[in-house]
Amino acid sequence: MAGVHDPDTATPWARRMAVMISFLAAVLALAEIGATASQTAYLTAHIAASESRGARQALAVRAKVNDTLVTLLSSAPNAADPAVQTRIDAARAEEAKLLDDPEGGNGVRQLAAKTTALEADRDQAYHVYHAYEQMSAVLEIAIVLASVSVVTRVRQLGWTAGVMGVGASAAGMAVVLHLI
Repeated sequence: MAGVHDPDTATPWARRMAVMISFLAAVLALAEIGATASQTAYLTAHIAASESRGARQALAVRAKVNDTLVTLLSSAPNAADPAVQTRIDAARAEEAKLLDDPEGGNGVRQLAAKTTALEADRDQAYHVYHAYEQMSAVLEIAIVLASVSVVTRVRQLGWTAGVMGVGASAAGMAVVLHLI
């Protein structure tokens, strides 16, 4: 019948664009999965770093309380008393342990190192998350351009969509391989 659209006679350009749109949509789905995973990693590391920072600050306050206790006991009229000296020595030992506890790993110094590592993990996850988000945006635009190319038969839009899709896919691979 004349005038009836036969899908088998569709232009090769439209078929190629349909395949490219499918490919771009699949890569977009993977980018969104990566973005969600990176966002979760960011939030997890951010919470852990905040908790570590809070614990470190609490230990520092406790150490300062012990330092103040030593100062007060040392300036007391009975500072030479053996019982007072024992209490001063205990407060100094507790302060030293709060500031640096290499055996237990829970001193201010150890928590500072842990916090720094967690903040580095958080910052890396944040960078990866934004890379995936940018990749997703480029892929979405490429899908729109490829679709418009089919409707308008403007091949330059299709070529632009293809170049954008390849570039975004390459950037995504670089993110996955930790190259950027």
